[in-house]
Amino acid sequence: MHHSESLPAPSRRTRGIMLAGLVVLALAGLAYVVRRPLLMAAPTCLSGRWHGCYDTENGVLLMMLVALPAAALVAWALARRRRAAGVTSPWRTALADVGMLYWTVPFVWLTMMPGPGAGIVPGRVSLVPLRDLATMGPLGIGGNLLIFAALGFFAPMRFAALASVPRILALGAGCSVVIETAQYVLRLDRVSSADDVLLNAAGAVLAALASRRWWNATTEALPDRPLPSPARAG
Repeated sequence: MHHSESLPAPSRRTRGIMLAGLVVLALAGLAYVVRRPLLMAAPTCLSGRWHGCYDTENGVLLMMLVALPAAALVAWALARRRRAAGVTSPWRTALADVGMLYWTVPFVWLTMMPGPGAGIVPGRVSLVPLRDLATMGPLGIGGNLLIFAALGFFAPMRFAALASVPRILALGAGCSVVIETAQYVLRLDRVSSADDVLLNAAGAVLAALASRRWWNATTEALPDRPLPSPARAG
């Protein structure tokens, strides 16, 4: 009897459904918290105007929610294609790829939005740790924690080489340093703060710890390697 051989496939599908559910719940919670500002940005965004939508935090978050069904469809199509090609863990890798891009790109876009004095005000740097936390407020702290949350959550599951807390910490901190440096060099009228780096890295680590139960299932660093063909019975 070979009943035990059919168990891994349903378990992989269950993990994929759980991951998708977590992403949906996180976005639903975010939408509930900022529902009033999002509704204020809706008329401008739905009319297709760039100014007042894609150059505002409320507009970007609203369009992020609007794009959720499209992101889910892309993940579904990518998973089916990889499954047909015999790729290991097609649902997990598809959710990870789409989830990292879908979440991280809009948040990075928000951090790179220029202020009113962009190009005029010289770059500002704050390198003293914990000095800027008091001025950020809960919304600023929460936003910094969320920027690389998807990267920290999905990267250890997607890439076996990143399946460790120190490496995710280094990844989050490195990406944050790149953003803070770009803000300074491009003179975006933003403060390049050490506290931003600390919070960005901490958010990636916290998200990675939340997905740690799925790290052991990471077996492939690349999605294009098919499963070995089963041996023929002699």
